Amino acid sequence: MSYSLQEINHSLRTDPAGYLAQCDQAYQQRIEAAVDQILERMKQSPIVLLSGPSGSGKTTTALKLEQELERRGVNCHTLSMDNYYSTLNKKTAPRTPEGDIDYESPLLLDLDLLDDTFTKLSRGEWVVVPKYEFARQMRNGSRGTFLKLEKNEIAIFEGIHALNDQIAGRHPEATGLYISARSNVMEGEALRFKGTWIRISRRAVRDYNFRGTDLLETLLMWYNVRRGEKKYISPFKNRANIIIDSSLPYEPAVFANFAAALGDAVSQIPPENPRYREFHDLVDAFRYFEPVDPALVPPESLIREFIGGGTYSY
Repeated sequence: MSYSLQEINHSLRTDPAGYLAQCDQAYQQRIEAAVDQILERMKQSPIVLLSGPSGSGKTTTALKLEQELERRGVNCHTLSMDNYYSTLNKKTAPRTPEGDIDYESPLLLDLDLLDDTFTKLSRGEWVVVPKYEFARQMRNGSRGTFLKLEKNEIAIFEGIHALNDQIAGRHPEATGLYISARSNVMEGEALRFKGTWIRISRRAVRDYNFRGTDLLETLLMWYNVRRGEKKYISPFKNRANIIIDSSLPYEPAVFANFAAALGDAVSQIPPENPRYREFHDLVDAFRYFEPVDPALVPPESLIREFIGGGTYSY
């Protein structure tokens, strides 16, 4: 699937607010179609495993799925698999080829606890959902919460490794859902904006606005993030029963407002960086789009997760 640059710019010039609303409604239809399939598989398992790479919009999508399920009378619990990280042990933690801790590895998760949690929830038994404190890089058992699924309830476990063999492979009966920004923007036969660029734009703006992370730092980490995706996430997307494209056609026009700040960060990246050329191409690509005021983005839009000002709490 791809989007037409001409259609995007024409729509943004003639009726920007209406076009943004139309795109978000199209995404809502993808959510509703996914819920149809989740409900069809509910008798097999009350567990949904939602995976996707960084910047794919997993959190907002999980909340939208929960909202739609509850609208249809199914109680839903959305749980972050980040809380299932083990307390970090630097001596035994997996390492990258450069010798750094591999924060993208699923081996940092407590795989046995996840297995036990899925099994007990499927049987209608009580579990304790843990709480991970990232500031201290440790799991705090005293802050866990109790959970038990009744007959008409579903638990969505959201995390980048949800479909990994070591997680979903132990529970093939669970419904697998993979989400990513998968659509490019084309001008005729010319590629103007890659789907992966949507994700790095989302992550960079979010980290800069809400996580206190310098744009340059985010860009420099992207090589390892992408390496982790190719090793730990993408190979397992075929496990998914449902695949959702989270891209919105108007996103590059919104992120064009941040192009100057991204350009300043890119100018500081050394030429030997493996993503050097790609980052320069990304910043240059924003010139093709008619910029749109972020204030026009609907409050329930998925990209509010990255630019702020939305209706969902994260």
